[in-house]
Amino acid sequence: MLRWLTLAAGLAAAAAALAVQAAPAATHASSLVFCSDISYPPEEFVQNGKNFGSDIDIGNAVAKQLGMKAQFQNTGFDGIIAALLANKCDAVISGMNDTPERRKSVAFVDYLSVGQSFIAKKGNPLHITTPLDVCGKTAGAQVATTNLQTLQSVNKQCKAKGKPSIKIVSFKEDPLGVTALQTGHLDVYESDSPPAVWYTTKNPSLQIVGPQVAAQPVGIAIAPKNTALKAKVQKAINTLYSNGTMTKVLAKWHMTRFALKGK
Repeated sequence: MLRWLTLAAGLAAAAAALAVQAAPAATHASSLVFCSDISYPPEEFVQNGKNFGSDIDIGNAVAKQLGMKAQFQNTGFDGIIAALLANKCDAVISGMNDTPERRKSVAFVDYLSVGQSFIAKKGNPLHITTPLDVCGKTAGAQVATTNLQTLQSVNKQCKAKGKPSIKIVSFKEDPLGVTALQTGHLDVYESDSPPAVWYTTKNPSLQIVGPQVAAQPVGIAIAPKNTALKAKVQKAINTLYSNGTMTKVLAKWHMTRFALKGK
């Protein structure tokens, strides 16, 4: 009998958990819940148990403009859009490029324009000066990112030109790829330019090599049907640019060059 009682209690608890998961993330009107992969300095990272980074500051500032407080749910990047569409959060702020493919699923409010960079060992011993110099090398990027897509695109160019293929390795989190580069398991790591600058500043054994890949817009992702929230977030971003808050945040994180032009 006890086993059946325990089973019934377990089923009730599971049903309650599912009900919580199915409910909208912002259960209080005073909260704006962001999904964020908090492993991507200087945009979002954990230090001494607290969240830091440019996206954390921007998310807090956006919520303040809406008369709310920001909350951040640490969410793996490969599942972050799914989490948004499942109502686990109200929006995504996570250094996410606004791309045509992603716009099929979500709406964006752009707030930065960011390029991508290749990272290699100090002194550039493999003489990587162009993307095609990565042909035949072992290169890494974070899973489900435009960085990984960039490596895949370069690899197609390698094959088209009769060059050896790139051995591409994907990583759950950006810092794991940087560690693999430092320990000799990669020849090159590809990341957005702000993290690339951060990693090479913090790790004297690494440097940025070759040209920066063309800049793309970075945006806050919102469920496409949530047009009211999108309008409010757009207004908030415009205000952060006009009142100087965005300038201060980007300067604090050495990201001034990534501000949207014309703002």
